[in-house]
Amino acid sequence: MKELVEAIAKALVDHPEDVQVKSVEGSQVTVLELRVHPEDLGKVIGRQGRTAKAIRTLLGASGMKLRRRFTLEILES
Repeated sequence: MKELVEAIAKALVDHPEDVQVKSVEGSQVTVLELRVHPEDLGKVIGRQGRTAKAIRTLLGASGMKLRRRFTLEILES
């Protein structure tokens, strides 16, 4: 999952070298923390959060297959 989010984010941003994804495992949920260059924050979030929502939808669908819940947090570096 970490690689999926990283690949999507790198395709969207102008500074792909600054994309970092950290996975925090919990008992019920795995939290994926996405950090991007401050100039690219808007590109990852999208208009009215549509891009971020789409990435979260992909995580939800993929998580169903793995029987695990994933959440995405977009953090400013």
